[in-house]
Amino acid sequence: MVGKIFKKGKKLLISPQSSVLSAATIIMLMIVASRLLGLIRQRVLAHYLTPDEISLFFAAFRLPDSIFEILVFGTFSSAFIPIFSKIIDKDKDSAWKLASTISNIGLLVFVSLAIILSFSASGFYDFIAPGFSPDERYQIVQLTKILFVAQGFFVLSYVLTGVLESLRRFLIPALAPLFYNLGIIFGIVALTDSFGLTAPAIGVFIGAMAHFLIQLPLAVKLGYKITTSFSIDENVRKVGRLATPRVLEISFNQIVKYTELYLASFISTAAYAYYYLGNTIQLIPVGIFGTSIAKAALPTLSKQAGEMAKFRKSLWNSFSQIVFLVMPVATIFIVLRIPIVRIVYGTEIFDWESTIQTSKVVSAFAIGVVFQACASLLARAFYALNDTKTPVGISIFSMILMIILNFYFIRVLNLPVWGIAFSFSLGSVVQACALFILIRKKTGSGPISSLLKPVSKAAAASFISGGVMFIFLKLFDRSVWIKRMSFLGIIKGTENIQFEKFVLDTRFTANLFVLTFFVSLIGVIIYLGLSILFRSKEVWVFLNLVKRLLDKRKLTPIPPDEKEQISPTPTDSSSV
Repeated sequence: MVGKIFKKGKKLLISPQSSVLSAATIIMLMIVASRLLGLIRQRVLAHYLTPDEISLFFAAFRLPDSIFEILVFGTFSSAFIPIFSKIIDKDKDSAWKLASTISNIGLLVFVSLAIILSFSASGFYDFIAPGFSPDERYQIVQLTKILFVAQGFFVLSYVLTGVLESLRRFLIPALAPLFYNLGIIFGIVALTDSFGLTAPAIGVFIGAMAHFLIQLPLAVKLGYKITTSFSIDENVRKVGRLATPRVLEISFNQIVKYTELYLASFISTAAYAYYYLGNTIQLIPVGIFGTSIAKAALPTLSKQAGEMAKFRKSLWNSFSQIVFLVMPVATIFIVLRIPIVRIVYGTEIFDWESTIQTSKVVSAFAIGVVFQACASLLARAFYALNDTKTPVGISIFSMILMIILNFYFIRVLNLPVWGIAFSFSLGSVVQACALFILIRKKTGSGPISSLLKPVSKAAAASFISGGVMFIFLKLFDRSVWIKRMSFLGIIKGTENIQFEKFVLDTRFTANLFVLTFFVSLIGVIIYLGLSILFRSKEVWVFLNLVKRLLDKRKLTPIPPDEKEQISPTPTDSSSV
């Protein structure tokens, strides 16, 4: 019995996924697990470290993360995976040689830059984080040196991720981020008493090493070899040429992130922590719905690129489904921002002021969540049509806009840290709208009114459900009745209501969780009901998808000669 279970488990881990839906299911489930574990990781950080200390820890990531993202995400998301996938069946020796060479070149470049930048990190952080004190910047530099070593493991690990995903082994690469998060959590919990702020950095090193080691055995089993090859052949040159536009885009993205740190350091030491923690929450719907659907749609869109009618249908169906799924989540984030932040980060040292500031960041991000998710899909539509220049150009333009808005909101209008999140949302709105207009023109899609009709239905249903959620939130929160806050204070006769009989004391975590869950459930039910009333076909698509996920017999196998390429989204990051 135990032997059979072991064999089935081993088969599940090493066997290729044989359908688009099975791959999408694994991706979605693992993204959910990774995002939830990421929230637990941040909660642990908020329990052991003050907001000021968390800011220093996140700031220390900025320099090593930049080098890593430019080298790794710039190469693998747009270049390595497609080329490796094309040649693996025709010439396995060349394919494995390419993987090994890219590993060696990537590691060599990263280590060289890491050594140089480690020695110059002090001056670098003096420039990009001038608002921090000299002692705080000194702590950041010390953490940066540890994180550089950790990111070296990621350079190798993401080669393995690209290899395994190219061979349709999605489970192991999807499990790797879970081990990364577990390593950080272990470092915080086990080492903080002894090492203080250095503990989470040590945890990052442990997690990065685990991220690499969990993928290595399967990659070696499939044919990956560790060599000393630095031979630059035609395949390596192809990777370099294809990666250039993506590297340029990510480089601009790093400038945006440096701007965020630069401006946040002037607001307060803790401001960067509020921004980063709020960003962690808003990435949940973008990753679960936007990224997973976009990844699952890419192979289909690529296959249908020569049949424009089918391409348009697949694209706009996926677009409508993303809007339908993300819109209510964004509404929940806006209405329930304070309860959500209190549940996720509420600890003794993460005080009420920290909660308020972080919740405002979540709301500002929520405005652009739908647009971020849609941009992920629309960019991939261009990739499927072999057009990388258009989405990259639009992305760079939107990031330049973000930088301008950041300086205007923070240095001119003197807004709190939520102004940085708001500028990010506005940039995402511009990016998604530009991609929408240009892909519609490129594909010859129908009237814009027909494409936006599902969006208007989702927006109307979200607006109404959001209003109802707001009323129920205020109605059942004891603190609102005590303080006569919001609309309750102007309703005559409410002063005589014995609110103790039906409200919840949200000073207690269990009651806060019950209230948040109850109000969210009401909002979802109303949203689905209104969507049915508005005759939104996405409701039935969603319900049928759930049914298909529960019925394995519905899965459609991919032909053996068909490749299923799913690459990292432009916003994916290995950072905390």
